Amino acid sequence: MDTNKYLIPLAVIVAGGLIAGAIYFGGGSDNLATSNTVKQNTEQIDIVPVTNKDHIIGSINADLVVVEYSDTECPFCKVFHNTMKEVVSTYNGQVAWVYRHFPIAQLHSKATKEAEATECAFELGGNQGFWNYLDKIFETTNSNNSLDPNQLPIIATNVGLDKSAFNTCLSSGKYNAFITKSVEDAVKAGARGTPYSVIIAKNGEKVVINGAEPFESVKLKIDSLLK
Repeated sequence: MDTNKYLIPLAVIVAGGLIAGAIYFGGGSDNLATSNTVKQNTEQIDIVPVTNKDHIIGSINADLVVVEYSDTECPFCKVFHNTMKEVVSTYNGQVAWVYRHFPIAQLHSKATKEAEATECAFELGGNQGFWNYLDKIFETTNSNNSLDPNQLPIIATNVGLDKSAFNTCLSSGKYNAFITKSVEDAVKAGARGTPYSVIIAKNGEKVVINGAEPFESVKLKIDSLLK
C-alpha cells in the first residue's frame, strides 16, 4: 500500500506555510516534513497531557485518545473532521477525540479568529456548544481562507448561542493568547502541518496520524493499539 498519498496534505501545507514559521517558532530547522520524511520517533513527542479542560468527544478514560491539531480553513482538516466522526462512531466509546487549535496564519489569516470564535462558543455553550460551532464552521467554509468573517456571529446564532454575547466575546480578543499557546504546543508535539494527530494509548504508547489519512488507514493504527 502506498501511504505517501495520505501524507501529501501535510507536505503541501508545510511547503506553503511553515518555512517562515519554523524560524518564528524557534525551530530554525531545515528538516521540514515532506511526504517521505514525516516518520517520527514517537517516544520524543512532547504533547501536553489531555485533561478535562480539553475539547473532547468521549471519555478522557477511553482506551485510546486521538489528539488532533487542526486549522478550520485547511481543506484537509475539513475532510479529516468527518473521518474522526466516523472513528468515534465506529469504536463506540473505545476511542475519544480531542480537538486542539493549530491555525497556520501564513496560509490562512482568518483561521486564528475562527479558532477564537470556537472558544467563545465554548464559553457560551459549553463543550457541546464548542463542537456544534466547530461542525458548522467546517460545513460552511469552502476552506483556504474563504469564510466571510461576518458569518461567525451568524453561525453562533444558528447553533443556539446568544449573538450579542458572542460578538462581545469575539471582539475582546480574550482567547488570542490561548490560541497562540496551542499553536506553540502543536509545534512542540511535532506538528509541521495540518491536520496533525496523535493516538495515545493508556500505557503511553503513541502513534502519529500524518495529514488527512483516510478512515481505513486510521483504523489500522487504532486496531494495532487495541490488540
